[in-house]
Amino acid sequence: MTRQEIEKEIINIFRREFEVENPGLDENLREAYEFDSIDAIELLLEIEKLLGFELTQEEKKQAMEIRTINQICDYIEGIISQRSLPGKK
Repeated sequence: MTRQEIEKEIINIFRREFEVENPGLDENLREAYEFDSIDAIELLLEIEKLLGFELTQEEKKQAMEIRTINQICDYIEGIISQRSLPGKK
């Protein structure tokens, strides 16, 4: 999955699940859209659907500091690259 495909999917998730049209890639989601912890849990579930596998507790903990869509995309790219390493699930 390319960075562009990830961005497109995340923006679609924000439109569909959170009714946010055209979110800025570097806007603070909490400040700009009142994104809260319940929204974050929903987003993690959507990310799991997108990736096709369940995130580990450690991977979920890594998501706690995410504030922007660009950071979400970085996070997903990191998980994909971690999982594609030999010996990793």
